[in-house]
Parts: sequence; structure tokens; C-alpha cells
Amino acid sequence: MISNFDVQIFVDGKEKTQAIFDAINVDNEYYPENPTKTTMCLKKRIEITITSEHLPHMRANLNSTLRLIQASYDSIESVKI
Repeated sequence: MISNFDVQIFVDGKEKTQAIFDAINVDNEYYPENPTKTTMCLKKRIEITITSEHLPHMRANLNSTLRLIQASYDSIESVKI
């Protein structure tokens, strides 16, 4: 029997939510060989679901996604107009 591991992330970046979503979703769209199933949608906040049969793959994807979110937020903050 194969177990699936699931994690959900909810991100509310206030007025930066759309920009953060646009930045991180591009990476998700152009990485078809990703060993995890990652879905992202934007409602009032960003909703990310990661599913994998292997815990190390899910952990790696989760860490990468969280780093991308932080980097996106920090980049947006650094160019405040």
C-alpha cells in the first residue's frame, strides 16, 4: 500500500497577494517533472496544496515553495514606491 502525504498552505500577503501568486505560480507551471503534485489557486489568499507519495519530495517542495514566497514578498517590499 502506498501512502500519500498532503500539505496545504494559505498565504495572505494583503495588497501583495496577487504579485506573490504571479511570481510563484510561474515556477509551478514550468516544472512538469516535479515529483510532487502541486496546485495553486488565488482567491482572497493564495491556496497551495502539495501531494506526494514520498515524504522527502514533499518536504523539498514545501521548503522551496516557502522560500519562493518569502523571496517574492521581500523583493516586492524592497521596491516600495
